[in-house]
Amino acid sequence: MSSPNGESAMPHTPLELKEVLYIETNEGASLPFEVVGILEDPQESISYAVLVHEPETEGEEQFIVTDLAGNLLENDVLAQEILDDFLTYVHGDEDGAADEEPG
Repeated sequence: MSSPNGESAMPHTPLELKEVLYIETNEGASLPFEVVGILEDPQESISYAVLVHEPETEGEEQFIVTDLAGNLLENDVLAQEILDDFLTYVHGDEDGAADEEPG
């Protein structure tokens, strides 16, 4: 799916893991972002998608947070909180798996 800034004129079913969303940059490039996590805010009953762009050349991964329709969150503070929660969860799983002994 290609859309400028994650917004689409046509309705879209909720994003799913491993789905790729193309985000248009200010420079006019279109970058693929893969859904790597879906988090739900149980108090608000709202879900968010965490997407990552992994550059082909050496470079740092870029993360974005959208609603399940693929629209970028405008609230940067909320987006950062969701991303921080996601990264904490992912790194916590990695640490726990490394501590376990095969059994």
